[in-house]
Amino acid sequence: MNDFFTVTLQNSTLTRILLLAFVSFAISMALTPLYTTVAYKFQWWKRQRTESWSGGAATVYSKLHAAKHKRNIPTMAGVIFVISAGLVTLFFNLDRSETWLPLAAMVASGAIGLIDDWLNIRSTGGIAGMRSKLKFILHSLVALGGGWWFFSKLDVSSIYLPGFEQVGLGAGIIFLFWFVVVATANSVNISDGLDGLAGGLLTSSFTVYSLISLIEGKYALAGFCLTIVGALLSYTWFNIYPARFFMGDVGSFALGTALGVIALQTDTIYVLPIIGAVYVMETGSVIINRLSRKLRHGKKVFLSSPIHHHFEAIGWPETKVTMRFWILGQVAAVLGLIVFLVGRGV
Repeated sequence: MNDFFTVTLQNSTLTRILLLAFVSFAISMALTPLYTTVAYKFQWWKRQRTESWSGGAATVYSKLHAAKHKRNIPTMAGVIFVISAGLVTLFFNLDRSETWLPLAAMVASGAIGLIDDWLNIRSTGGIAGMRSKLKFILHSLVALGGGWWFFSKLDVSSIYLPGFEQVGLGAGIIFLFWFVVVATANSVNISDGLDGLAGGLLTSSFTVYSLISLIEGKYALAGFCLTIVGALLSYTWFNIYPARFFMGDVGSFALGTALGVIALQTDTIYVLPIIGAVYVMETGSVIINRLSRKLRHGKKVFLSSPIHHHFEAIGWPETKVTMRFWILGQVAAVLGLIVFLVGRGV
């Protein structure tokens, strides 16, 4: 391990990777005033949702966030870090085997989210945004296209599992790719519900995956991860309570997709649920509440879902929920790194 970092430092690789993060942060900070000016001028306000994730009217959510939604807060701010990370990668860190795929998947998923956000802010009634089935189909096409590239161009047809080594899947890797990417993107999207929450969680996840990529010798991919971290730190600076803006689906779908792709490229999908334990918990709470409402005649397990709203409902201030979830995310990320190191015998 020490030899690895010594060689890395001698070759200035680590310095270059850290510079990518710094440049991405700087670009995001520079773009933010431009976005803010345009967003407030043209009133890109996010519409409050009236239906809960678990089905039925979002009465608890509406009560908890009534004061917040009296303010006009623009959405689509995720376009800032998608552009920043995209430009830095395109001009300084483009690598066919490591960064083409996550960059393309991030931008394509971000474009779908951008359309959804645009429909949301322009909606005057009915469904606020793209219909969920259409969004699922479009995102599935992106994921399947990425899976095809993963299989046919990068020649990946197996996954690593501790104790089993490589498990061959053949062309089935395309459908595994689809499942991981779609599941991760939707989980991150569900977790993006409080000021600063998703930004802090994603910063921890991508930081750990930059370390995993470094250990595997995938320096361009490590640089891509830290490029995202740099842009996310800029975003989170302005998104912490009280938020100046929200990332919107353009941000959550783009970064959730990128996170899933990176887990597949590092061959570590077995630690993704650990590193992303908070995303799993958030999504699980939605599933549990939805099943409970169907099977128990409308009764819920949690007062509101995702679970961060449940803690708000029992009296926790929004900032306490956010920071405690950040801590959980950081602990989970470190635990995932430990499992990775043990599994690879490092």
